[in-house]
Amino acid sequence: MQATTEDRNMDTEKAREVIVGFIREKVHEANAGGVVLGISGGVDSALAAYLAAEALGKDKVLGIHLPELNLTPAEDVLDATEVAHRLGIDFRAIDISEMIRAYLANIPDGDKATPHAKGNLKARIRMSVLYYHANMLNRMVIGTGNKTELLLGYFTKHGDGGVDILPLGDLYKTDVWALAASMGVPEAIINKAPSAGLWSGQTDEKELGITYKEVDRFLSLLLEGETNEVARNTVGITGEQADSVMRRIKMNAHKLRTPPIADLGYLR
Repeated sequence: MQATTEDRNMDTEKAREVIVGFIREKVHEANAGGVVLGISGGVDSALAAYLAAEALGKDKVLGIHLPELNLTPAEDVLDATEVAHRLGIDFRAIDISEMIRAYLANIPDGDKATPHAKGNLKARIRMSVLYYHANMLNRMVIGTGNKTELLLGYFTKHGDGGVDILPLGDLYKTDVWALAASMGVPEAIINKAPSAGLWSGQTDEKELGITYKEVDRFLSLLLEGETNEVARNTVGITGEQADSVMRRIKMNAHKLRTPPIADLGYLR
């Protein structure tokens, strides 16, 4: 269930202004010709596309939908196409099924890939396709990850986390819903159950074991300095749910850091 603006007490117009300015500034600093982004059919990528088109103009935004045959729901293909049509941006749909098969056929023991390994491979293939187009067009890759996903590490390292800029990175998921609604993103997309689409039947909230509204409130209270116990009781989640969130934060913290480097300063 999406949150209203009142739930997060966010000034959507100010957020829109800041993010549009951020995209424009970063593209200018990089001397890039525009941006490329994956449009999945979900609300995060739709909002990122709307903001990018406003910041740069429709001619400098390329949206790419990267479905997998027999897995990506038809509604996602239609919704991604609808976003691009409404914005008037350049749009391409590229099926990644053959790419996945080629990888697994050529990797030793590729036929033994676990759902986790295969899911991450798909995310990294999609990243590679986006960067191929960005390199060909002298453009930047815009990420669609939000603050909730970043804090929980709910993304694939060097997959959907492999991007140049993250304009939604300081918006909780509930903020994304509110800003998307204010910008006219289709309601069908806003109300769709969030899913990474890496395997059949997967939804974010089912996998997380907690709703986005609950986890966003819990995370915001922790960041405001409240204790785990106070935050948990305020939101009304179970100890098991709170512990699961904390485990995710700790386990995935490395995803937000640059790779550690062995310091050989003493040799100099």
